[in-house]
Amino acid sequence: MRYGVVLFTSDRGISPAEAARTAEEAGFHSFAVPEHTHIPVRRDAAHPGTGTEELPDDRYQRTLDPWVALATAASVTRRITLSTAVALPTEHDPITLAKTIATLDHLSGGRVALGTGFGWNTDELADHGIPGGRRKTALREYLGAMRALWTQDEASYDGEFVSFGPSWAWPKPVRSGHIPVLLGAGGTERNFAWAVQHTDGWITTPRERDVEERVRRLRELWEEAGRDGEPRVIALAGKPDAEALTAWAACGVTEVLFGLPDAPAEVVTSYITRLADRIGIAAA
Repeated sequence: MRYGVVLFTSDRGISPAEAARTAEEAGFHSFAVPEHTHIPVRRDAAHPGTGTEELPDDRYQRTLDPWVALATAASVTRRITLSTAVALPTEHDPITLAKTIATLDHLSGGRVALGTGFGWNTDELADHGIPGGRRKTALREYLGAMRALWTQDEASYDGEFVSFGPSWAWPKPVRSGHIPVLLGAGGTERNFAWAVQHTDGWITTPRERDVEERVRRLRELWEEAGRDGEPRVIALAGKPDAEALTAWAACGVTEVLFGLPDAPAEVVTSYITRLADRIGIAAA
């Protein structure tokens, strides 16, 4: 089981580059950031954590662009995986987003993974022209269109939300045009069915319970669908719990992402070093 960290980026505190470099030096395998393009002041969508339009903290309004943030991290690291937990592809033009992700993967030597979500903030999605009731369809099409651009010499796609004729687009992702894609969403039967059809695995929510049972069910659906291998599963965690980590490793969790504090750079770097020591990973 791999270990990584996720930084809820903002325009204050530690930079993504410094956090990623420190994580790599401490021995972590991956570095992730989230995404919100903006937060409408007037919203009907409730935050999944608070249950109301109230946000847990103000970093939601201050989130850095994930791909620019990861590009700065790529420039100061050599081996750590660069990922999102999670990004919102439907808030972008899919052709240009495919180019951005493929370029980052090319320049980083094939280190990019895409954690993606449907988007809980339907008001935010609406500002990008995505109806809340069609967000799953839109995401399916965006992923399909981007994969076409990543893998086909003359790519095309024809859907409800994305449509373009035969086109050339390079660079292609390093790993034979493949960018690992995982769905970050609640561990429900419907979400798992969607993930099995369209992604390489699942990212838990921070409030997920019964992770072991949910992973077991995901693996059953994976096998029933005839998918090769096993799904990748990334569990979001706070402070390390030895008993939980042992259980997660046994049930098929492939990676754990530990959240970093919202604090000045010196506090975060010290936290990363102590975290690595506590879970027993070796410094790079």
